Amino acid sequence: MVNTRAGRYVKQAAGFSAFIPAPLPPEPAIALDPVGVTALSAADLAIGRLDGVAQTLPNPDLFVAMYVRREAVLSSQIEGTQSTLDDVLAFELDAQTRELPKDVEEIVNYVKAMNYGIDRLAQLPLSLRLIREIHAELMKNVRGQHKDPGEFRRSQNWIGPGQRSPIERATFIPPPVHEMENALDDFEKFLHTEHSLPALVHCGVAHAQFETIHPFLDGNGRVGRLLISFLLVHKGVMHRPLLYLSHFFKANRDEYYDRLMAVRQEGDWEGWLTFFLRGVADTSSDATKTAKQIVSLRENHRARIQEALSPNGLRLLDLLFRRPMVNIALIQERLTLSFVTAAKMIEGLAELGIVEEITGGRRNRVYRYSPYLALFADDTPRVVSSATQETESGQQRLPIT
Repeated sequence: MVNTRAGRYVKQAAGFSAFIPAPLPPEPAIALDPVGVTALSAADLAIGRLDGVAQTLPNPDLFVAMYVRREAVLSSQIEGTQSTLDDVLAFELDAQTRELPKDVEEIVNYVKAMNYGIDRLAQLPLSLRLIREIHAELMKNVRGQHKDPGEFRRSQNWIGPGQRSPIERATFIPPPVHEMENALDDFEKFLHTEHSLPALVHCGVAHAQFETIHPFLDGNGRVGRLLISFLLVHKGVMHRPLLYLSHFFKANRDEYYDRLMAVRQEGDWEGWLTFFLRGVADTSSDATKTAKQIVSLRENHRARIQEALSPNGLRLLDLLFRRPMVNIALIQERLTLSFVTAAKMIEGLAELGIVEEITGGRRNRVYRYSPYLALFADDTPRVVSSATQETESGQQRLPIT
């Protein structure tokens, strides 16, 4: 018997069956087993620690800015881009650099879309309107720019094994346009309605439902992952958008897709949420560790610079936390120094081993704040095994209230 808890497949006039999502919250109500309850407790504790530690940073917004860049890279890599964090920083330094991969602009757009959403959240509630605006920023002048940026789709889409796979080979077909519009209306109500779901469970349900509705012709995955961070701020779980799950989703890509499909086909919201909450806990703990390392690194480098360089050296260090890849022209402009003084300052940091020159040339030299960037390195393996999606039987399920 087909489980219709999350929705149902309905055959369309064209012969294919599309998935029509059920309204939220799920019925019967979410009921986590003991493993899921433990995951929720761990996630709540970990994200609370992260939010608290972030407040101790000298400038939390700089931490946010780096995590936004890192999230942009990882989320876009899930969609097939090859550019790295270094490519993004190089593009920010000089957009005319010819050696950069073409898809770096897609990642730069992701950064812009994230920052746009962060700014707009202070003026506009999280809504379908804001989601469309974020999508418009994401798709502006890049691959997919002809697929109605900022507009919900007006035709059927589907997910297949390849970009040009016909609908007959689709692994999942989202709702047709009319049903999509109804599902989006219900989705927006779910975002704002007060209910008994814990905030993290609410975020996990919302992400899965958005990916199921798949309301855009392109960019659904990236927007759906952005939605998690915005929801956490919107619901007051975090003061700043510091939690980004793309690293976890990328490392567990097979299970991520399997869990979403298990919601649609088996109504297994609990299995998906346990996986999602594990990601929140793991990612929060990693980010907390990174935040502490940033504070330690900053104190160490400030002490070394104060001993060896003029006060401008500390100003340059602050700039490096903002822009971890610099050239002399940027330093000259941002710190209002002469070219000679700017060159002397950055060379002083290179002699101290705080930065490294990465071009090997005598002109147009570029310096990288490598110890800082190492804290944001992605060590995710390119190929990961799929985790089982079987759930243990016979466990008591505890209602979420």
